[in-house]
Amino acid sequence: MRYHIRPLQPDDLDSLLVLLQEHASYERSPFDPTGKKVRLAEAIFSAKKLHCWIVECNTAVEGFVSFTVDYSTWDASYFIHMDCLYLRERIRGCGIGKEILQRLRLLAAQQNFKNVQWQTPEFNASGIRFYEKNCARPFRKVRFVLDSDEIER
Repeated sequence: MRYHIRPLQPDDLDSLLVLLQEHASYERSPFDPTGKKVRLAEAIFSAKKLHCWIVECNTAVEGFVSFTVDYSTWDASYFIHMDCLYLRERIRGCGIGKEILQRLRLLAAQQNFKNVQWQTPEFNASGIRFYEKNCARPFRKVRFVLDSDEIER
C-alpha cells in the first residue's frame, strides 16, 4: 500500500475532525465537535503545543497521530506523549502504525528525550497486541480525570 505520513495542514482540519469522531467511537467515548476545529488550529498552528501528522493514501486522509512534548519530574527529562494514534481499519496491518512509532522514537532520540509514552483502553486488545509486538512495554497505572467545569465553588 502506498501512503504518505506528513504534518497536518490547516486544510486537513475537517478530515481530522472526522477521524477524531471515528477514534472516539472506536474507544467507546463521546465526542462533541463543537468549537474543536478552532481550538485545534490554535494548539497546532499558533501555540504549537500539539503536533499532528496525518496519513494519506491515494490523497485521502486515512489516519493520524497527535502528540505533545511533556516533562517528567520523576525522570527529570522531556518525553513525547502520544495522545492519539488512529488508522482506519482498511489501512491497519500495512506497517503504517509501526512506521509512526519508529518516527516518534527517532524524534525522541534526536531531541534527547527519555521516551515516548501513551495509553490505550484495556479493552483495546488488538492495539495492545500491536504495541507489544512493536517492543512497547505496558506500564500499569490507573488514569484519573478531574474535569475543570465541575469544580465546587
